[in-house]
Amino acid sequence: MKTILQIVLWIAAIVLGYMIYNSVNGPIEFKKVKQERFAKVISNLKDIRNSQEAYKTVNGRYAKDFNALVSFVDTGKYTITQQRDSSYLEYDKNFGIDMLKEVKIIDTLGTVSVKDSLFKKDDRYKTMMNVPYAPSGEKFEMKASIIEKSGYKAPVFEAKVSKDIVLHDQPKTLLARENAQINVDEVNGNIIRVGSLTEVSTSGNWPSIYDKRNDQ
Repeated sequence: MKTILQIVLWIAAIVLGYMIYNSVNGPIEFKKVKQERFAKVISNLKDIRNSQEAYKTVNGRYAKDFNALVSFVDTGKYTITQQRDSSYLEYDKNFGIDMLKEVKIIDTLGTVSVKDSLFKKDDRYKTMMNVPYAPSGEKFEMKASIIEKSGYKAPVFEAKVSKDIVLHDQPKTLLARENAQINVDEVNGNIIRVGSLTEVSTSGNWPSIYDKRNDQ
């Protein structure tokens, strides 16, 4: 009986030790995995934003789907212009003399490929819609619209993904805590997104630490 009791106590001690280790090390490992995955997700969202801003520059609105956006990056071109000041004399009937008129002249210098401008020789734009680490090949949800703000119509877009997809294999208790984040140093809420369908904004909801990570 004494031997059996010792074995039971040893097992209980090992289980308790494992639980204590897990309670301390679990959140540390979760944070490491989270930051690594979020950095890659945010990198894709930045590519989407850059492509959408180029699309709007050329078309005056944002692309509604990834097929249109990727096709645009593949074939789209920016027009390069140069603005210069000029002036000329024009007869003024009121004063009966020639008056100096100042104007701005815009010269078209040529065009440049959107693909080369944004991605150089990298073709990652062809897969920017795919969510990194997604278990079933999920893609970012993207929408574009026109909203009215301060009396004028403004094009807007939003691309987003649920944290549940990015962190699908992580402990549920830690994931639930992550989805409830309210902290200036964290990605708040249960989604990672860029842009907005209700505000004229192309900002993301991530903290600046992820901008520094992606720039390194």
